[in-house]
Amino acid sequence: MEDFWAGAFWALKIWLYLIISLIMVPAMFGFSLGISETYMTILVKTLEWATLKIQRAHADEQTLKASSSNGLIQREDGSMEKELEELRRSRPKPPVGGDFTLSDCFYFSRRGIESIVEDEVTQRFTSEELVSWNLLTRTNNYFQYISLRLTLVYGLGIFVRYCILAPLRITLACIGLSWLVIGTSAVGLLPNWRIKSWLSEWVHVICYRICARGLSAAIRYHNRENKPKKGGICVANHTSPIDIVILCNDGGYAMVGQVHGGLMGVIQRAMVRSCPHIWFERAEMRDRHLVTKRLTDHVNDKTKLPILIFPEGTCVNNTSVMMFKKGSFEIGATIYPVAIKYDPKFGDAFWNSSKYSMVNYLLRMMTSWALVCNVWYLPAMHQQEGEDAVQFANRVKSAIAHQGGLIDLQWDGGLKRAKVKETFKEQEQKKYSSMVVGDDSSIVSGTSSLDSERKLETDLL
Repeated sequence: MEDFWAGAFWALKIWLYLIISLIMVPAMFGFSLGISETYMTILVKTLEWATLKIQRAHADEQTLKASSSNGLIQREDGSMEKELEELRRSRPKPPVGGDFTLSDCFYFSRRGIESIVEDEVTQRFTSEELVSWNLLTRTNNYFQYISLRLTLVYGLGIFVRYCILAPLRITLACIGLSWLVIGTSAVGLLPNWRIKSWLSEWVHVICYRICARGLSAAIRYHNRENKPKKGGICVANHTSPIDIVILCNDGGYAMVGQVHGGLMGVIQRAMVRSCPHIWFERAEMRDRHLVTKRLTDHVNDKTKLPILIFPEGTCVNNTSVMMFKKGSFEIGATIYPVAIKYDPKFGDAFWNSSKYSMVNYLLRMMTSWALVCNVWYLPAMHQQEGEDAVQFANRVKSAIAHQGGLIDLQWDGGLKRAKVKETFKEQEQKKYSSMVVGDDSSIVSGTSSLDSERKLETDLL
């Protein structure tokens, strides 16, 4: 028995030595030995081969469109007002009773059923559709037998992901988080000199780089000359909690968030000792004036790190950008927009918090192929004269959506867990009734978006 434990201890030491020398040390100094690059090259070639095999097996079927999302319903862009106007123009106008005819019911019923089957909001909180199966069980196209060789590669992939990559990634994640707690706690004991800020940022970046290596993250940063600077606010679209690791892998940020308990609370308390992160109690988060004051005091101090905020307030599935909350845009600080776009071919980075717990989600990520994403730093933006906070937030959101190739939606991400407000539904119902009656004076010409119309149809039906 003693020989067994001695052998196990020896194997553990070799395992840790390899991790420290081949992964952790290069990660700490920001360089790579080429292991990740070799792995990604083999992985890309394997997935290309698998995709080719699948396409050949389905050669007689309709070729899948090369798009990031295959919708169930094909819709044409345009407003309901214009479509209804063209429909009524093609038929004689009734002598009495306005523009409405019984045949309009078929049009409204069709649009309502389309919205019930597939609307523009709820599908943003489900995993992104894939064009082709990527040899993962957690995809939209699940395993189907195609050939013996493809089945063997699929089985080999399961062994590699669960028996080799998962233990390695879990080990790195534990080491990275442990070092973050120990390092920030130690730095927090130092006096408030300039070296303390430098050491704090260095510890944060090193630990996040170790965690990024633990996810086999392949990150491409674009336009680094636009990186957020001290005294400003960095805003980005939000797909996953890992967004923090992705951004902090390239520089230090001050975090804003709610105070948590448990392990997350231990990490928060350790981090705030060395860096002025902004953690709020639940009651304080409801006080907008208090939140605004603390954010304003932070950005006015040009020695503090830029604040990192995700204005959507919830995770969206890597296809769209939803409404930005206006709070961070009311301060008057310089805004540094950042667009993040993940490659779903290597793994689903979206965290569906209503379906999976944080631990479950992290285990799913650690058993995926890799985490591949692009990060674009956009030029700094300022609030223009005569522009309110909502208009400024929408302008920043549009810039992020355009750069990341994402769909720009006006809907509030809070609809992930809440219902549409009654006042908004009543306002849209008035517009809807004006279209039915055909009163030209009350028809809103194209001001309501197509997304709001489709959601309204769902509510009415």
